[in-house]
Amino acid sequence: MDSGKVINMVPKFKMSKGLITFGLVALILLIVTLNAFVIINAGQRGIVLQLGAVRPVVLTEGLHFKIPFIQDVVHVDVRVQKSQSDQTAASKDLQIVTTTVAVNFHLEPNQVNKLYQNVGLAYGERIVDPAIGEAVKAITAQYTAEELISKRSEVSAKIKETLALKLATYYMILDEINITEFKFSEEFNNAIEQKQIAEQQALKANLDLQRIEIEAKQKIEQAKAEAESLRLQKQEVTTELVKLREIEAQIKAIEKWDGKLPNVTGGAVPFVDVNSAQ
Repeated sequence: MDSGKVINMVPKFKMSKGLITFGLVALILLIVTLNAFVIINAGQRGIVLQLGAVRPVVLTEGLHFKIPFIQDVVHVDVRVQKSQSDQTAASKDLQIVTTTVAVNFHLEPNQVNKLYQNVGLAYGERIVDPAIGEAVKAITAQYTAEELISKRSEVSAKIKETLALKLATYYMILDEINITEFKFSEEFNNAIEQKQIAEQQALKANLDLQRIEIEAKQKIEQAKAEAESLRLQKQEVTTELVKLREIEAQIKAIEKWDGKLPNVTGGAVPFVDVNSAQ
């Protein structure tokens, strides 16, 4: 090869090498720049890990700087979450009760780094679900099966209080708890149904008895009123009143008489037939 051509190729090679080096440096700087910032979305918090260790700082919503390749950020949702499950427990009178419980809770935003350090992100199955089961069993055992139904709001309030204390230990806040259903055994349901039928029959019998008693009292009072009326009338009867009633009766008889005498009468003195005599 001609030595002149080789000499001419050296500057071109050096120029190409310089461009490649510049490109690599620019690419590295771009990657470093992009890796130096992190965005925390709404309803989230950022847990900073520096070489695997949890930092005490918690990143709020927005844009943040982090040390490239040294720090990592774990995004954690701090909005309200729901956990619903069926919990089986024994009541005070040893009835098996299946309770459907819906729980709303959220993480303490400023303590998510401690939760991550102590529990991790699987806090639902590790903490929340077992805590719900334990709270339901503890409170259900304090009431009979019938009381669980009649005192539903009280039972729910006690479960909420017990569960809130358990979740607070792991930096979680209980928002609300709803008991959507109580399920009992078929034998217990049949017993409740028979009891309700018996209570309805007893109520009907009691109402009938009250009605009979009221009617009897009404008849007694009516009889008393009639007796009192007769007593008052008897007190008012005098000889003059009797004669007056007799005269009134005779007057009514005369008013009804058609002017004809009877043809025959029983007795010693016969009546004369006036018509035949005429």
